Amino acid sequence: MRRQVGYRWRLREIMASRGLFTTTQLTPLLAERGIELSASQVHRLVTGTPERLSLYVLAALCDILEVTPDELVPVTAQNAQLRKTASAELAPVLADAGLRPKRARLRPES
Repeated sequence: MRRQVGYRWRLREIMASRGLFTTTQLTPLLAERGIELSASQVHRLVTGTPERLSLYVLAALCDILEVTPDELVPVTAQNAQLRKTASAELAPVLADAGLRPKRARLRPES
């Protein structure tokens, strides 16, 4: 059984609940913690969902917003449905009917 894992990036939502409504307010707070990011990098961090994130940046954001990583990035995991194949569905039916596949014979070209 396969597991499908996902996450939700809640930075913008948590910033708003803490009274931080613009990315320019976040930049100096990150700089105080040794994280130097350009205005466009901070904008992408806030408005988008990052696929990769430095642990230093994650730790700084958690410190600024006074949250845990789990609150900032809640993870979802659920069992994924396996695709059914036609051969798997037909195998019991064919076996019950006494049908077996025939071996193919290859003939030389004439």
